[in-house]
Amino acid sequence: MHTRHREPQLLGNEATLERMARILAARNIDLADAALPDDAETFSPLDALLAGMPPRYQAAVADHPRVLEWVRKVTDAAVAPSRGARRQVTTGPSLLMAGVVGAGKTHQAYGAVRALVQSGVGARWRATTAADLYADLRPRPGVDSERELAAVSRCPLLIIDDLGAAKASEWVEEITYRLINRRYNYELPTLITTNLAIKDLRSYLGDRVASRLAQMTTRVEFEAVDRRRHSAAA
Repeated sequence: MHTRHREPQLLGNEATLERMARILAARNIDLADAALPDDAETFSPLDALLAGMPPRYQAAVADHPRVLEWVRKVTDAAVAPSRGARRQVTTGPSLLMAGVVGAGKTHQAYGAVRALVQSGVGARWRATTAADLYADLRPRPGVDSERELAAVSRCPLLIIDDLGAAKASEWVEEITYRLINRRYNYELPTLITTNLAIKDLRSYLGDRVASRLAQMTTRVEFEAVDRRRHSAAA
C-alpha cells in the first residue's frame, strides 16, 4: 500500500480509515503494519489529535484566560468547507506567550489545540521548536528547503516553540521574517512561545518580524516561575 507523508493533522468528516492512514503516515508508520481497532468508529477526532501529539502534552489543559480567549476566537472564525461538514480552522488571531523557562507556555499551547478539537473544530496543524525549524530549513544536499518552508508557512495552525532560543544570524532573521510574513499576510493562527522578554524581541528578531508580531498576536507574559522545578521540588 502506498502511503503519503503529510503534516500532522486533524480531519473532520472523512472516512475513519483514511483519517487513520494520514495520522499513521505523519508518524512514519505504514498502515499495513498497524493494527486497526475492532470498532473503527470509536476513533474520535480527539484520538486523531493525540496520535500526532507528544506524549508529555497529550493531557495538557489550557487554563490561562488569554489562551482560552484565543481558543474562543479561533473557534468562532472556523468555517465548514461544505454544508454539513465539520468546521475547520482557516484564519484567525495569533498568540505570543513569553516567560521564563518552565513557565508552562508549551503546556498551554498544546492545551489550546486540544481545546479547539474538544469545541468541535477540526484543524490541520503542526508543531515545531524554533531550533528544529531552522535545522529543517537549512539548505543541504537532497533536501528541498524551499518546499519545506512553504509547507510550514501555509499550515492552517502552527505552534512555534522557543522562538529566540536559536543563535541569532542574518539567515535566521531572514527565514523567520519569511515565515512570519506569510502567516501575517494570510492571517493564519500561530501559537508562539518564547523565553525572551517581549521588550527584547525586536533586538533578536529584527524590526520587520517584531512589527508583524505586534500586529498579528495577542501577547501574554507568564509569571517568572519555573513550574518544572517547582513541581519536582513538591
